[in-house]
Amino acid sequence: MSEVLSGAEFKKQLREGKPKLGLFLNSHSPTVAEQLAHSGYDWLLVDTQHGPMGHETLSAMLAGIAHGGAKSLVRVSGYQDRAGIQQTLDMGADGVLIPYINNAEEARQAVSCARYPTAGTRSVYFPQRSMNKAGLLGYAGSANDNVIVALQVETADCIKNMDEIAAVPGVDILFLGQNDLCMSMGLFEKYKFPDMYTSPELAAATDKLRSAAKKNNVILGLFLFGTSRVGEFLDKGFPFISLGNDLHHILTQSTAYVKDVENISKDKGATWNRRPTALM
Repeated sequence: MSEVLSGAEFKKQLREGKPKLGLFLNSHSPTVAEQLAHSGYDWLLVDTQHGPMGHETLSAMLAGIAHGGAKSLVRVSGYQDRAGIQQTLDMGADGVLIPYINNAEEARQAVSCARYPTAGTRSVYFPQRSMNKAGLLGYAGSANDNVIVALQVETADCIKNMDEIAAVPGVDILFLGQNDLCMSMGLFEKYKFPDMYTSPELAAATDKLRSAAKKNNVILGLFLFGTSRVGEFLDKGFPFISLGNDLHHILTQSTAYVKDVENISKDKGATWNRRPTALM
């Protein structure tokens, strides 16, 4: 197993352009989380915004990810979710992804919840899993440098206010959510799927994001399904990329096996056809 990087070194490498690929976790399974932490991904993000996991399950998932050596992040419910951000970081998550940021004030509130005073308003408490290795002072003294604060870029207002949001101190990553951004901009209504993803409107919004991030030395991140556009976004300066989520991985790999068996059974004259699937 490779050496586990500090959060500060992880972010430093990202700012230098070194890709860090990861995956969202939407199943509430510590077993799946731990197994995927041994699969080669640099980071795993537990999605409590859209997943069914509670704090007890989240705690076990974060322990499993740590055991596998991947960096761990958690998507909380929003900038106002002080309790969720607090619990997540105390349980040992390396960072948080905060969705639905619309303006600089919301960005400042999000950052504040994740940083100890005087840079922020995060509460200190001991003992916690986050402090088990380095102790209270060892963890808290460097947490503001090591904790990864990512803000989701997924609304038209966020793009409108992007220059001010990117300039907020303590923002490490601006994470592009193309699906919600396209919906917020009305592109799902204007274009036939999947043409909204290559539309000039989304391209212009992405360029504005890229420009603001570069000006403020902020890391660019993004959610993709699969690998077909990874090269394109690496060229655009996005080193922090998700290749989908665990449930999508399960569906696509299962579908690959099912297709193989359909072809094999047909060749053998014992035709077998799959039942309807979520990907059909």
